[in-house]
Amino acid sequence: MFDLASAHRPTLPRRKDWRIGCAGGGFIMADCHLVAYRNAGFNPVAIASRTQDTARKVAERHAIPAVHATFNDLLADPQIEILDVAVPPQNQPDLIRRACKLGRGRLRGILAQKPLAMSVKVARELVNLCADAGIVLAVNQNMRFDQSVRAMNKLLDAGELGTPVFASIDMRAVPHWMPWAEGLPSLSTFVMSIHHLDTFRYWFGTPDRVLASTRPDPRTNFPHTDGINLYILEWEDGRRASGWDDVWTGPGEVVKSVSDSRVSADDAVRIRWRVEGTRGIAVGTIGWPKYPERVPSTLAYRTAERPDTWVESQWKEVWFPDAFVGTMAQLMVAIEDGTEPEISGRDNVETVALCEAVFAAANHHRVCTVNEFAHAD
Repeated sequence: MFDLASAHRPTLPRRKDWRIGCAGGGFIMADCHLVAYRNAGFNPVAIASRTQDTARKVAERHAIPAVHATFNDLLADPQIEILDVAVPPQNQPDLIRRACKLGRGRLRGILAQKPLAMSVKVARELVNLCADAGIVLAVNQNMRFDQSVRAMNKLLDAGELGTPVFASIDMRAVPHWMPWAEGLPSLSTFVMSIHHLDTFRYWFGTPDRVLASTRPDPRTNFPHTDGINLYILEWEDGRRASGWDDVWTGPGEVVKSVSDSRVSADDAVRIRWRVEGTRGIAVGTIGWPKYPERVPSTLAYRTAERPDTWVESQWKEVWFPDAFVGTMAQLMVAIEDGTEPEISGRDNVETVALCEAVFAAANHHRVCTVNEFAHAD
């Protein structure tokens, strides 16, 4: 029988003391990256943020020895081997460009945030710059390291469900949009839906066509077009997937007070997924909507060979912050082995292309192919 209990575990590097320089001091760095790194025994040695005061506070909290006044000072620090980037997507490309100049010949790897860029053109530029500088580029598509998502991928690789037929992700959860999101040309597609779109790529590969619909989120008071996202992905071989990313979920006061038998509180705010194959089905949940409460994700599956038996697992680890061990570990392993990271910048260009296709399909009311964006000049 498939070993579901350990299928979620990432491969760890042989060397854990790679010297990490941290660019950014916001929530995702302070509460996710650095918590996970300390738990895994990784080695953050320096930090810089938009303000030195923020960097100093994060450094004190996580015992990081060096605090730099500017990002350029951080990039020029001779001790740093890996750059860990946690800045807004509109600021990330310039930071990576500078890292390729200042870190050439010294910097071994960069872990960028998702999205790598807001367009395929810029994403491809960053991939090429890092390759020219001899820097291994990975992108923090951290949902691939959610425990249920990762185990599901291993289940598919093992052929336990037969040939994949259909997958779906149904999210009813209210994100906390960071202030930097107000300036983006796309909101949900490149910030929230990108997790699910990349997960579908992880499970099934890059789709061929996209149908999509979107509308603004009534709760979000700054201008935006893509709030609630609905999309259908098609593959030439017949596989299909759908995502329903509901960032509204209903009026806040109603959602918080749901207690009757028609809709349980767990149903009001949650993420569920399902994968169907020719020989079995799998269902799961993502624990993230309950953050900061530590709620593990879940997975259960049954097959035609054992139709009356559900094989179930729930892990002690959770997506936020434990998945961030996997993303950094993947980069370290790629550097050690001289291989392409699973979450490489090159791979992420296709995720950015898929996001562009979804955004265009929804706004132009037409079927879009991923190729028309992946190969655009």
